[in-house]
Amino acid sequence: MRIWKNLFWEGNRDLYYFINCLRALAAVLITNAHYTNVYPISIIANGGLLGDILFFAVSGYCLYNIRLSLWKWYKKRISRIYPSVIIVTVVYILGKFYYCNGIKTLFYLLIYPTKYHFVASIMILYIIYYFAIILSKKYSNITIDRVFLLTLIIQFIVYVSIYDKSHYHIDSVYEPMVRFLFFEAMLIGAKFNESKYLYLNKKEDKGLLKIIVPFIIYFASKLVFSKYQNISMYQILNQYIILILMFYIFRYFISLEDKIKQLPKYIYKFIKLLSDITLEIYLVQSVIIAQFENYAFPINFIVITSIILGSAYLVYIIKNKFFNIIDHLH
Repeated sequence: MRIWKNLFWEGNRDLYYFINCLRALAAVLITNAHYTNVYPISIIANGGLLGDILFFAVSGYCLYNIRLSLWKWYKKRISRIYPSVIIVTVVYILGKFYYCNGIKTLFYLLIYPTKYHFVASIMILYIIYYFAIILSKKYSNITIDRVFLLTLIIQFIVYVSIYDKSHYHIDSVYEPMVRFLFFEAMLIGAKFNESKYLYLNKKEDKGLLKIIVPFIIYFASKLVFSKYQNISMYQILNQYIILILMFYIFRYFISLEDKIKQLPKYIYKFIKLLSDITLEIYLVQSVIIAQFENYAFPINFIVITSIILGSAYLVYIIKNKFFNIIDHLH
């Protein structure tokens, strides 16, 4: 029995082609957002939050069909994420890029890895998502739509009652408030899976326009809220706009499934590679960017991007070898 290999690979087989495209797009957006000191014009380094919620939406889509108990299901999630986290973190500790001063520091590096906000957030939201999906399938009066609406209501109550609205900061991924947005994205992904045959290969009228308009509104709102602090009390609108933008991006890509299949093989293979190593790209990039961002542009861009891709792929290979060895021994 290939217990360990099945445990690791569950959910990582090819699903739909558009999913790999969305993962690759999310990886590009998040990495690009971290290139603030790489580009000669820092405003180009943007789109990180959009990339984050695309990741969460893809996770919600891929994990919709839950058939296991909470612990077995959660153990699979741990096995998908933590091997890469451990490999990258240990290497960076040994290279003295991360400092480990005791058990508490080690906890925040490896167990609840706050250096990787995506990992810390999704490991919490997995549990909430699990119960939301299980209950929505068990009880007819608990639907994904209603859970989504309830989440929006709680988010708004928290925003109105305790959120600091004195300045614009709602798009910070290091604040607990952003987890409402992440969970809402997961629910949207789950809803797309639940209703996928309404969208798969169905031509989306004015599909690109429905992306371009909220895209412009979203980034314009970021600029306005950043510049005019006196309207910061309305900054929650920013999260609603980015959810709409993400929804239409997801809907557009799912409508292109058959067209994506017809892409030249070498293009799709590269997309698939980025999709496979998205987690590793996210984990390795911060230290690499910091080491080479002061080089002249575009040399710094070429060097950083090449090292990130190479390092991420190496971590991915090591992780796979590790599981192959365990599988063989077992």
